[in-house]
Amino acid sequence: TFAVCMVAAKSENVVNSAPLWKYLAISFSNVYASTCQYEALKYVSFPVQMLGKSFKMMPVMVWGMLVAGKSYGATDWLVAAAVTGGVTEFLMTGPISSSEDDGSSVYGIALLGGFLLLDGFTSTFQEKLFKDHVTSKYNQMLYINLGSCVISSFTLIASGRIGHAIGFATGHSGFVWDAMTLSGAAVAGQWFIYSQVKEFGALVFAATMNVRQVVSILISYAKYGHSITSLQILGLLLVF
Repeated sequence: TFAVCMVAAKSENVVNSAPLWKYLAISFSNVYASTCQYEALKYVSFPVQMLGKSFKMMPVMVWGMLVAGKSYGATDWLVAAAVTGGVTEFLMTGPISSSEDDGSSVYGIALLGGFLLLDGFTSTFQEKLFKDHVTSKYNQMLYINLGSCVISSFTLIASGRIGHAIGFATGHSGFVWDAMTLSGAAVAGQWFIYSQVKEFGALVFAATMNVRQVVSILISYAKYGHSITSLQILGLLLVF
């Protein structure tokens, strides 16, 4: 809805600027990256999930070489290695399981790996669309989110869980309000994400997100009282 309004306000062409399959490729990776991200919270704590995203620099660099033929200097690789080292140190020196863990935290880490693989592709391919097809951020926002809506709805229908999802939403009015609040935050976040990817590239975006991860983790520790070790604090400082 926001994208349609902005396309109209900016008098942009509503027709897709890039081939539809390219938007759908981003939509696919975006939807299933989110699925892995949400599912991981059943097995690992929120701070671990947030910090795990800091691994994103390495996948973005690999995807950048594969998809866009990019090359990166020694400084980029050293920074990415330092961040990766800090995340690894955090995961190995303290508790990482979710407080409501109903399975293995190793499975949660594997889900985070799936998220990183898919999410790294998402931002890299978005950057490629900006450069190859000169798409506007609102054109991308419109077609990628439309594709994500279709893919997530089709997944629910194909899995036979659409009725359960609708039933849950109608039975929990608080959930609907929370989902709408998250949607509003996601729209605002997308505007900044698309702007940064368009103007500075996927790698700068991945690096910037690390600061956001650390801030979110600190808020989570303060609000929910997660346990943390001194070595894990050292890992957070290294990532920062």
